[in-house]
Amino acid sequence: MNQPPILHRRTFLRGLGAAMALPMLEAMIPARSMAAAAGAAKTPTRMAFLFVPNGAHMPDWTPLANGADYDLPYILQPLQPYKNELLVITGLTQDKGRSNNDGGGDHARSAGSWLTCSQPLKSEGAQIRVGISADQMAAHAVGQQTRFGSLELGLEPGRQGGKCDTGYSCAYSNNISWRNESTPMTREINPRLVFERLFSNAVPKEVSEGQRRRDIYKKSILDFVLEDAKALRSKVGGNDRQKLDEYLSAVREIEQRVEETEKAVASASPSVANGYEIPEGIPESYEEHARLMVDMMVLAFQSDTTRVCTFMLANEGSNRSYRNIGIGDGHHSLSHHQGDHVKQMKIREINRFHMQQFAYLLGRLSSIPEGDGTLLDHSMIVYGGGLGDGNRHNHDDLPIVMAGRGNGTIETGRHLAYAPETPMANLLVSMLQRMDAPVDSFGDSTGPLRGLEG
Repeated sequence: MNQPPILHRRTFLRGLGAAMALPMLEAMIPARSMAAAAGAAKTPTRMAFLFVPNGAHMPDWTPLANGADYDLPYILQPLQPYKNELLVITGLTQDKGRSNNDGGGDHARSAGSWLTCSQPLKSEGAQIRVGISADQMAAHAVGQQTRFGSLELGLEPGRQGGKCDTGYSCAYSNNISWRNESTPMTREINPRLVFERLFSNAVPKEVSEGQRRRDIYKKSILDFVLEDAKALRSKVGGNDRQKLDEYLSAVREIEQRVEETEKAVASASPSVANGYEIPEGIPESYEEHARLMVDMMVLAFQSDTTRVCTFMLANEGSNRSYRNIGIGDGHHSLSHHQGDHVKQMKIREINRFHMQQFAYLLGRLSSIPEGDGTLLDHSMIVYGGGLGDGNRHNHDDLPIVMAGRGNGTIETGRHLAYAPETPMANLLVSMLQRMDAPVDSFGDSTGPLRGLEG
């Protein structure tokens, strides 16, 4: 008979205003031979969706060969170190992003339908309606096992009302996660607020007092959980002590980066980028902003604080310029390239830059051991958007890449080319089933997506 574990999986380090979940430690596994215990311990499956707007330059996105014997095209080349952990998926369609007799508004529909597989109601006011999104269906299935059912991240501010695209509310363009048909899960774009959400104890008076003391005495959040951390180190073995130290160092490194960002923003004049004033606490560097958010997503998965995340790398229809890579034109404006080669080459550079942020995420996930594999092995990470070519505004042959083995249920390292009009909803059904959500159909699905298993 197995002896109970030394620590419960839901152990927290606690202090004034702080509650820090921990990564999986050997002390959380029932006592047996370590080999048997590692094999028997069930690691949770994580799900994440990273959204990019305005379509892609598909000729430099789509591999020429199918199956395992394919080369990554130009836009996907930043993923080369993780090629064996990928599925490049082409041919999927999001029919509910199409007009279906509703006229213009492809950008709003592409974001609103991407994870809901439902037709957004054409409305600028309070009568928004689309459908529950796949990430929230997963959160309903597994969210009770974690501190947060889901985590919603973004990089651009965005209104939740008013018109953003041809009669459609901005709520559609600025959200991909929907709790129900009329309630979007608003993204958080401020790194400080994400950090505090992940590591505070949600008791308002304690959180406020803890933040005040940290500011006055130049303390880290780790200083407030130090006593618990010392007590924990005395209970666990050397491997766990090393893992704990590495985890706490990662938390501190992110906290320092957040603090440095806040200092830099506070000392600078108000910045305006892409038509809006950069909110307080937001890094001026898009790349630093993106990577701060990625690192916090990884910590949330590593500590099992949540198993479900969505991340909008930009709002749909975003006209952000990317001067850091030498492109001063707005992204949305460039996407209406009308066959202009120069504009198409700029679009592919923006696509590749976004892909570099995805590669950074995969590198972080693959670097963290967990059980019999890595955090990436136990995840399903989908990257893509709801438009094919931004100039055509087509909703078929979407740019989709999936990474991670889904806890051994997905055979990666392949390009899967599906027949035209294969619903993207089929992919979402397959992912939901791997999250133990009781789903046989979703939106316009015709069943699970065949071939993920190999």
